Amino acid sequence: MALHTTFAEVRADELVELAEAKKNDGYRFVQMLCVNTEEGIDALYSFMKGDSLENYTIKGIDAATQSVPSVTGSFLAAFPFENEAHDLFGLNVTNIAIDFKGGFYKVAMDKPMTVISPAQKAAREKAAKIAAAKAAKASCAKPSEEDLEKKLAGMDPEKAAKVRAAMEAKAKREAEKAQAEKQAQLEEKLAGMDPEKAAKFRAAMEAKAARESAQKGGE
Repeated sequence: MALHTTFAEVRADELVELAEAKKNDGYRFVQMLCVNTEEGIDALYSFMKGDSLENYTIKGIDAATQSVPSVTGSFLAAFPFENEAHDLFGLNVTNIAIDFKGGFYKVAMDKPMTVISPAQKAAREKAAKIAAAKAAKASCAKPSEEDLEKKLAGMDPEKAAKVRAAMEAKAKREAEKAQAEKQAQLEEKLAGMDPEKAAKFRAAMEAKAARESAQKGGE
């Protein structure tokens, strides 16, 4: 029997839903491992059923500002892997069912698997400076909401209303474009899956969207 292996990317906010879908579909948890990259930490999760081994990766996690949810709600066997990710990579995994609070390993240094070479450090610092410069430029080019409101307050009311309407229309178009791009990426990911698995994953995502819509409606 040949092993069929697939790889796909997943976002951190999709991970719990994915784990639930795999559990319900009869998959077992195989592993969770981390890799230290130039963009951050890649966390890979593997699930297996029969001759199918599926791998899902959350790419470029910034351990200083980002966290990932635990999958122990669906697969308790993941707790050693998630504790290891915390102790060796400094990855913040939230709501681990059995959490050693940083005491799973006794190591000589904090986050030993994130140690990088001087050349890697220089490359990261350079990339961070470029990103900061771009952000600063964008901030200067775009007026703050407070400045904009002051400017509109000084306009003729009719003209201000037209400007505001145009801005709201632009914001709506941008939001719709971003949503369309997100949906296209999801469809591309689903197209690479087995049709039956893709349908179950789509159903899980739709159920999540329905719950979020119901919560917003009740607020």
